[in-house]
Amino acid sequence: MVKKTTNALDIIARETGVNPRTDSQVQGYRQSFEIAQMIYDARQAAGLTQKQLAELIGTQQPVISQLENADYEGHSLTMLERIAEALKMRVELRLVPTEASAVAKAP
Repeated sequence: MVKKTTNALDIIARETGVNPRTDSQVQGYRQSFEIAQMIYDARQAAGLTQKQLAELIGTQQPVISQLENADYEGHSLTMLERIAEALKMRVELRLVPTEASAVAKAP
């Protein structure tokens, strides 16, 4: 009996021929989603509305809504730092190797 594939990334790769673990477009979408979710989660944890957060960082509520939208691709480090400061947090960045570069390391 053949084992059924239940991993979503494996299913996407099989059905589309695109490896979502290494495809740059997929990774871009993932990054946008993660940033939007991070902003939303931090705002919720602080007990603030979008309007309240906007006022704290000197912008309008629609800007916060846009930043929390997973389809938005214009996140800037400056804006993330403003949000973090208003929420008594800090921004941490990391550079990590892609799966492809980790596999292709020279001996």
